Amino acid sequence: MNQRIQAWLAGNPDESILRWVFRTILVVTVGVLAADLVELNGARVSADVASPQLDIQRDPPDGPADPSVLAPLLKRLMPLPKGDPALEQPISLELRGGGRLYATGTITPGSASAFADEIERHGEYIKTIVLNSPGGSVADALAMGRLIRTRKFATEIEAGKTCASSCPLVFAGGAERRAGERAMIGVHQIAAVRSAQAARTDNDMSLAQNVSARCQRYLSDMGIDLKVWVHAMETPHDQLFTFKPDELKSLNLVTSMPESRPEKPRS
Repeated sequence: MNQRIQAWLAGNPDESILRWVFRTILVVTVGVLAADLVELNGARVSADVASPQLDIQRDPPDGPADPSVLAPLLKRLMPLPKGDPALEQPISLELRGGGRLYATGTITPGSASAFADEIERHGEYIKTIVLNSPGGSVADALAMGRLIRTRKFATEIEAGKTCASSCPLVFAGGAERRAGERAMIGVHQIAAVRSAQAARTDNDMSLAQNVSARCQRYLSDMGIDLKVWVHAMETPHDQLFTFKPDELKSLNLVTSMPESRPEKPRS
């Protein structure tokens, strides 16, 4: 064997040595990679044996994997109300008989200023703010609600009417808060929180936290159970969490509800 190797090298020493060195390196490299692969596969098998349900039990980044956790909430959600052109317009203010100021439409930036002007002109006649609104500007809703409480006005949502999104913040300002039969009162995430969840920048998160803190402080000042805000933050912006009559009372969002009419006995 030694003689054959010497004879092989003697034929073309430089080229033969290089080929031999290259082949040796290639063989060694393949061997090392094979050993690493075997070791890696062994580690994975050991990890799977030690915790076979690890991936199933781990929650995804956006929430729990178990759908039963979200099922009760999802059953309570409903689409945003549509079809009433009056609610899509900027909020309008109309003083009617009995000191009732009707606020109908979307709360836009500047609505609080227009509302304050109306109160300044007719405040001595106004007793109740009657709301029918899909919500809108949170800052304006907070300002309107605080003015209502300062003037000790009542707030009301008539039977079958809507108060959604930021509108319940205005409603919460009432010294007395009344809701008619089948009045729809619902909440969802505010735009600042939704945008912060999408962008996740420091400025967006700071703004969302500031607005959230302002809303919580406001509801606490108005004597409202902060579970109202929890339901809002749990609910996607394109849907509504609507409160049942008993919840409106237990959360102190309303102080007066129509009495249930007893069913007439069947003949």
